Amino acid sequence: MSTPNILEVNWSPENMSQQPRGAFSISDVVASFTYALDLTEGQPPGHCLRSCRIGMAIGREMGLDQKTLWNLYYSILLKDAGCSSNAARLFELYASDDRQTKNDFKKVDTDSLFQVARFVFSHTALGHPLREKIDRILNLVRNGEELATEMFMARCERGAHIALEMGFNEDIAHAIRCLDEHWNGKGRPRSLEGKDIPLLSRIALLSQVADVFSYGRSPSQAVYELKKRKSSWFDPEVVEAFGSVSQKSELWEPLPPEELSDHVRSLEPSEYSLPANDERLDALSRAFGKIIDAKSPYTYGHSQRVGEYTMSIAREMGFSEDRCRWVRRGGFLHDLGKLGVSNTILDKPGRLSSEEYDIVQNHARYTEEILVRIGPFKTLSFVAGAHHERLDGKGYPRKLLAKEIPLETRIISVSDIYDALTEDRPYRKAMEDEKAFSILHELRDSALDGKCVDLLMDLKRQNRLLPKDYGLDAR
Repeated sequence: MSTPNILEVNWSPENMSQQPRGAFSISDVVASFTYALDLTEGQPPGHCLRSCRIGMAIGREMGLDQKTLWNLYYSILLKDAGCSSNAARLFELYASDDRQTKNDFKKVDTDSLFQVARFVFSHTALGHPLREKIDRILNLVRNGEELATEMFMARCERGAHIALEMGFNEDIAHAIRCLDEHWNGKGRPRSLEGKDIPLLSRIALLSQVADVFSYGRSPSQAVYELKKRKSSWFDPEVVEAFGSVSQKSELWEPLPPEELSDHVRSLEPSEYSLPANDERLDALSRAFGKIIDAKSPYTYGHSQRVGEYTMSIAREMGFSEDRCRWVRRGGFLHDLGKLGVSNTILDKPGRLSSEEYDIVQNHARYTEEILVRIGPFKTLSFVAGAHHERLDGKGYPRKLLAKEIPLETRIISVSDIYDALTEDRPYRKAMEDEKAFSILHELRDSALDGKCVDLLMDLKRQNRLLPKDYGLDAR
């Protein structure tokens, strides 16, 4: 992905307010957001979209009605909505890059003890002392069933909850909840068997595996792998339907990112399409903020709080209500790019190396690159992605000067830093407010906008910032 020049995107709220209501649909938004889910799963860009393309072809081959196809469409696009919730636990158990571990695990046939054993040995404690590697492997062997169920339960339940929070129905949520169940009853987390598994889940799982084995390879490899797992992982009827559609060359035609996105958006049954109104955009922004925050225990609730603090400061500055909601979405989504950063770095207890710090810095660029793809968020992409820029030009990723940093970004930056200072991090405990305020004061007019700093401190001292647990649900 390449980042556009900031002059190419008119990020101003005035321009945003002129966009016609209903000009975008929810499919425009969700399809583009899936690039963030691909990041955290360690998958090549477009994985969710390609899986949806395959799944919709299967659904049509099986003669599903339009409403069921609509449910299938969003079940596949949002299949990885809970994927960030087990990243920290995966890192804790394997002491390895969670994104690479997830990517490689998708190619493992869990019915094969040999493949599972080879995977565990080759992905545990890489670069660590042999004794630690052995201890971790023994833990995985002794507690493997329990640990696997725990991690799949976290992923599946969280994904279902996120789908409901976005406003989708229970059929879609339940399909996500049962994504990793297998036809033979050996899947996770509930060991459902046969037709006790929702049909949407059966199609979604097969579509996901089909993309994993076909991307960058011959489609015949996917056909071989799926037929090999017929009646074990996969519903035989779904495999047969896939066998029919896999013979159509257009299913495998490689498409550039924009064409792929447009193609997948065209697959949504149009009679059920939903407009991307303000309420839905708010819900989607908040939900994706929760996906971001679930990546690490040290960021739980961070994006939600930054969004609400941002809105509080914007209101104090006299912004219109529409402009306040707009910038709050930027607060919810400012760390979207962190889904592309490994927990080996995010949760590291010690000082980051220069190389690791460079990787962390990339998250700001990733945020912009994802949001600029999404119609209703295009004008917000630069505002959110620039939250680590400084007034003195020493920030990242562009080293912008003060005159180039929008007021909305300055508000997000102050909210972000304040919340980070007052929450635990792997390398330090949370600071008391007055200590955090002293640091913000030191940064005023060099890194941070002085007026924004003053307003945040005043609001907090007057107890007019929202409480720490506002809007947060139980983990």
